[in-house]
Amino acid sequence: MLKPKNIAAAMMALALSGALAGAATAQDGEPQSGGTLNVVMQPEPPGLMLGLIQNAPTQMVSGDIFESLMRYNFDLSPEPQLAESWEISDDGKTYTFKLRQGVVFHDGEPFTSEDAKWSMDVFLRENNTRTRTYLEHVESIETPDDHTLVFNLKQPFGPFLGIFEAGTAPMLPKHIYDTDDHANNPANNKPIGTGPFKFKEWSKGSYIHFVKNEDYYMDGLPYIDEVYYHIIPDAASRAVAYETGKVDLLPGGAVENFDVPRIRDMDNTCMTEKGFEYFAPHSWMWVNLNNPPLDDVKVRRAMMHALDRDFARDALWNGLGKVATGPVSSATKFYDADTPDIGYDPEKAKALLAESSYNGETIRLLGMPYGETWTRWAEAVKQNLIEIGMNVETIPSDVAGWNQKIADRDFDLAFTYIYQYGDPALGVSRTYMGDNAEPGSPWNNVANYQNAEMDKLWDEAALMADPEARAVAYKTIQDQIVSDVPNLWLLELGFPTIYRCNIKNPVNTAFGVNDGFRFVWIDQD
Repeated sequence: MLKPKNIAAAMMALALSGALAGAATAQDGEPQSGGTLNVVMQPEPPGLMLGLIQNAPTQMVSGDIFESLMRYNFDLSPEPQLAESWEISDDGKTYTFKLRQGVVFHDGEPFTSEDAKWSMDVFLRENNTRTRTYLEHVESIETPDDHTLVFNLKQPFGPFLGIFEAGTAPMLPKHIYDTDDHANNPANNKPIGTGPFKFKEWSKGSYIHFVKNEDYYMDGLPYIDEVYYHIIPDAASRAVAYETGKVDLLPGGAVENFDVPRIRDMDNTCMTEKGFEYFAPHSWMWVNLNNPPLDDVKVRRAMMHALDRDFARDALWNGLGKVATGPVSSATKFYDADTPDIGYDPEKAKALLAESSYNGETIRLLGMPYGETWTRWAEAVKQNLIEIGMNVETIPSDVAGWNQKIADRDFDLAFTYIYQYGDPALGVSRTYMGDNAEPGSPWNNVANYQNAEMDKLWDEAALMADPEARAVAYKTIQDQIVSDVPNLWLLELGFPTIYRCNIKNPVNTAFGVNDGFRFVWIDQD
């Protein structure tokens, strides 16, 4: 027997154009049509084919070309997109999606359940490593008719409804991409999706230009006529571009943190920290557990208590973000704040270090080459550790070198930040599972944390259908990992979106500017 997941899900069969567009713009007055939105884009994406490329710039730009079955609100609850409703079987193993009718790709061909099945079962299994991992839980996919899509799972998988966003599960046109060579398909240079904007032009090193999809299935949307993504490599120049009116919107991380207060206080300027709830960027320092004395938990606990993370938040991040309490972000499902204390306590840090195996070794600290804020942060951490009696050397690096050193495990401590994707099973477990620790990637279990008992519980928690049972399991996991301190957790990063106040509703989902421009309008009065 199939049943709606909850009352809200049952109501999701309401037309999107009325339900979502109205809700998204009510607070800003009556929407107006027309106008051009100018947005900073940095760094320049390597490509726009979202099914093949998963880095942050590509996701930001292409989220308005490609769509998935759902979007997610600030509470990470699913909302309809290409699926207008869905049902889940009593045993948690069958998910039935009803797809919207009348949806066409940008070339005019209809979007059907066959496109959805092929996207998930063929293209993404082959080309998207994150999606492929999630799809290991899927036994089969069925298409009873053109607008019904059924996933049959091997066993219940608690976070399954959380994977249907454009960056993870873009719906692609089978008639274009069903070839033997996906990577070299000519359509990759002029991507075709179902989204509110169409690709128009890419002037390398200068801008990417999208235009309104006149055949979009949501009546009256999008409001604006076109979007220009301006590629400006230098952070100071990006700030100037906003100050001089060349651009209207600065996505999170577009300018240095020390420039944020000045720009925020300009006339006709608004700012929001909303829009990163799904990604929940979580920063920490990898600890290379293969290198003595970092394999000593007392050394790691000493370092953890030595870090003045309040200073980092207030002085380096201008009060943006939150001090982390452990491996799970407060924006991520099943977060538990009541974990063992890892707060700033230099006297406790000194005592732990005195009891440990540390014997004056020099600790190599690899900073993150993402701008002045990160450079200053590395220097602050170095000073914190020196103050408790450790010898620390900071290692400079560019982006390519940083990636290589992390992949090769050529460091003692190394800054990073990683997305969490709304659920511990989707974006947290990968950095702590023992079988995901092989060198070669900067995004897996880089620390080489090994805890077989926790591995077993990670696996069990992901397959629990009952949210309360999952919460109990993740509470146990968080307590144990915080006690073991395999990483030094820093901040839940705050990435503000800055925009002109006459740009209405620029952030309206848990993905920030990645997929929300269909609801943006410009007050031209």
